[in-house]
Amino acid sequence: MCGIAGFFTRNVNINYNTLLTDMGLSLIKRGPDDFGIWFDSNKGIGLSHRRLSILDLTPTGRQPMISKNNRFALIFNGEIYNHNEIRLKLFNDFNFNDWQGSSDTETLLISLEFYGINQTISLLIGMFAIAIWDNLNNNLYLCRDRLGEKPLYYGWQNDSFIFASELKAFKKHPDFKNKIDKKALSLFFKFNYVPAPFSIYEDVNKLNPGSILKLDTNTNHSEIEYYWNFESIINKNNNEFKPSKFDYSIELRDLLIKSVKSQMQSDVPLGAFLSGGIDSSLIVALMQSISNVPIKTFTIGYDDLNYNEANHAKNIANYLKTEHTELILKPEEAISIIPKLAKIYDEPFADSSQIPTYFVCNLAKNNVTVALSGDGGDELFAGYNRYFLTNRMWPKLKLIPLQLRKILSKFLISISPQKWNYLHKNLSFILPKNLQRINNFGDKVLKIANVLSCSTQFELYDKFISHWTLEDNLVIGVTEIDYNKFNQFNQLGDIEKMMAIDTLTYLPDDILVKVDRAAMSNSLETRVPFLDYRIVEYAWTIPLKNKLNNNYSKSIVRDILYSYVPKELIERPKMGFGVPIDNWLRGPLKNWAEELLNEHEIKNDGLLNYDIIKRKWDEHISGKRNWQYHIWDVLMFQSWYREQK
Repeated sequence: MCGIAGFFTRNVNINYNTLLTDMGLSLIKRGPDDFGIWFDSNKGIGLSHRRLSILDLTPTGRQPMISKNNRFALIFNGEIYNHNEIRLKLFNDFNFNDWQGSSDTETLLISLEFYGINQTISLLIGMFAIAIWDNLNNNLYLCRDRLGEKPLYYGWQNDSFIFASELKAFKKHPDFKNKIDKKALSLFFKFNYVPAPFSIYEDVNKLNPGSILKLDTNTNHSEIEYYWNFESIINKNNNEFKPSKFDYSIELRDLLIKSVKSQMQSDVPLGAFLSGGIDSSLIVALMQSISNVPIKTFTIGYDDLNYNEANHAKNIANYLKTEHTELILKPEEAISIIPKLAKIYDEPFADSSQIPTYFVCNLAKNNVTVALSGDGGDELFAGYNRYFLTNRMWPKLKLIPLQLRKILSKFLISISPQKWNYLHKNLSFILPKNLQRINNFGDKVLKIANVLSCSTQFELYDKFISHWTLEDNLVIGVTEIDYNKFNQFNQLGDIEKMMAIDTLTYLPDDILVKVDRAAMSNSLETRVPFLDYRIVEYAWTIPLKNKLNNNYSKSIVRDILYSYVPKELIERPKMGFGVPIDNWLRGPLKNWAEELLNEHEIKNDGLLNYDIIKRKWDEHISGKRNWQYHIWDVLMFQSWYREQK
């Protein structure tokens, strides 16, 4: 895991050495162990690299790395888990065995010489963002892994084409324009993250997962080619033969074991996050089954029992006999990181689980340099509540006349979440057991109320994933956004369509961003075994009925987990990795929030409609409504924007 940056420029006044050093220093948390630059001022190209040493800790793994024939210069962020297999292939195909070290970077470089760009990238199993300069053709290539685990931004800024792992490196370049993209800002308020290919800045994009960008510096022409296309994978796999659920589970288990084993390669201490949920528990169970020593596991908990899963994680750790470390966060400790989030995330980002994610990464870094996580399981195996609720609710909901549903929705919303929580606490004995166990009942009632008035499946999904909408008129001057991916997968059923869109958007742009920035700010490498592309492809051959049924989500994953961990340690309501933002905003965060929601500053900036924000803030503070997500979006943007001024 590292940080990369660089540029191609026509600006003759550039001081390459100073600029590349400064761009690298801005990414020092991503790579504190080593630093290198390479440039050719005659051709206007420069590369900068910060290294977090994981494999081959010697200088033979140092970057930028240059090929012996001087054709290729390479910088690389990530890990190639099958690089030893590629070395064997090079020996079998070309009898090559003249290695200088044992790093995956050198494997990449030699593979480029023998196989070329496209074939090399297609061979890779891993997570990566790669920049390659081809000195023969004067072409710059940017490559990103199939699922978007590693970030990569790029774009023309005045006379320079700039790229980097994070936007903070762009700000060091004299050609950077620093202009907010209002369309991207509106999308941020809708989703609580900026979706690819947008970034918060005009003329700066995120490279889409599974793609290679080629810039011909002779003509300044660029083109993007996909070496792995998620939609084509779905189309192909939906036509394959379907064995029994048992057969699926055996093959899926074997693929997961191979993925976990390959991702446990490390020359530095390694561990895993353990929330006590299905996905992280399975990853830890597989790691422990492979290892002959206790796996180091890490959990964050809270004093607030509505958000605390630490005891569940501890029980699983005890059963698996891992070397477990937990931290119970006090509110003042959790709140202490909030003013630093804007700098850590470097772009507006408002998934509040960024807070515990930061702390679990910080906890892990005290003991290890690499941590495996269970991310990706929800998208692949129908784990989110929105899939489960839609599967159960929508067939019944659409039988009720729309007008009647709208009336019911208004009634449910008229009761505050606090009153719903009170009623749930005192009258739960008359409810079915599955409703008695629900946490934060009031919020969930209002979420259901919000979707009752939906007339289509797309509208239902859009309500589940959206915070602010265009109709709110929050961003001044934005009246239309063309960003609807729901019709991209018309061959799929409604639930699978949701899963596919989440895999393309929410997974890389929220979940993986959240973990990457939190981990990198602590100089910790994270790895995601579920996102081995072979598992992703196989998951889409498994029928939805084997993932989601009336009683359980992730059914097939549960079946595998129960062969390692007793069922009674797992079965409980899904809690998520949340924090009590709603209460914090009414209490210890109130003064901080009101300072960021300053009327004069917001109006003077000319970006947001202050009156709409004030109305939601007043309703939240009074307890009339819970607008925690909407308010948190605004606060995270305001905090970030002040950092930019």
